Amino acid sequence: MTERPVILICNDDGVNAPGLRFLIEAVSRLGDVIAVAPTEPRSGQSSAISVNAPLRIQRKPDFEMAEVYAVNGTPVDCVKLAMHTVLKDRRIDIMLSGINHGSNAGNCVVYSGTMGAAFEACMLGIPAIGFSLLHHSWKADFTQCGPYVAMITEAVLKKGLPKGICLNVNIPAKCIPKGLMVVKSAEGYWTEEYVDYKDPQGNDFYFLSGRFVDEHPESRATDNYWLDREYVTVVPVRPDPTASDMIDTVRDLLS
Repeated sequence: MTERPVILICNDDGVNAPGLRFLIEAVSRLGDVIAVAPTEPRSGQSSAISVNAPLRIQRKPDFEMAEVYAVNGTPVDCVKLAMHTVLKDRRIDIMLSGINHGSNAGNCVVYSGTMGAAFEACMLGIPAIGFSLLHHSWKADFTQCGPYVAMITEAVLKKGLPKGICLNVNIPAKCIPKGLMVVKSAEGYWTEEYVDYKDPQGNDFYFLSGRFVDEHPESRATDNYWLDREYVTVVPVRPDPTASDMIDTVRDLLS
């Protein structure tokens, strides 16, 4: 008999998020699942960690035979604390993050707590995948995610990933996806980022808003192009931001 793979699942929407529950269901047949998620939504946390606050991990009721834990910290805290406590004596075969409620396409990967957790696992040498559905509602229908989540996870469990590489997977909502495309992140920027308000005392405050401006909306090489056309996109990404091809250029500039 062969030992079942160990699958670590984290997210940034919190331990009670429907996307987390669906991800557990989608991969439970592939291995032993351990889910460690924030006690509350922690979207937009990127790779933030808690450095001056005590962290606690609490066992929650099992779900679909998966062990479930909640951490009063960030998504990266969840990965690190899971390794230090729950999984300290166990091998992790793959780490999955999500399924996120909302897109992580384009440059959202920079801000994403979902991908921050995946990056953390990747830096530890664990094959990692972040999954996102392009629908923010807590009532979003994740049904069409299932086959793609299972297929991608099974492929990575079987074949692994290149060293230092993890996957950013985005899935279109309210449709049956037409297929899967391996592409790059769309290049662009955010504009109109904040909405201005005043409180009853007349003091200014702001809420994050804005829209993503795709600099190359007709480029068939990007995730946004294919998501708009109802395809699942897979973008290979790496936590190492070093611009290796620019080292000589910068060395010459500073010489």
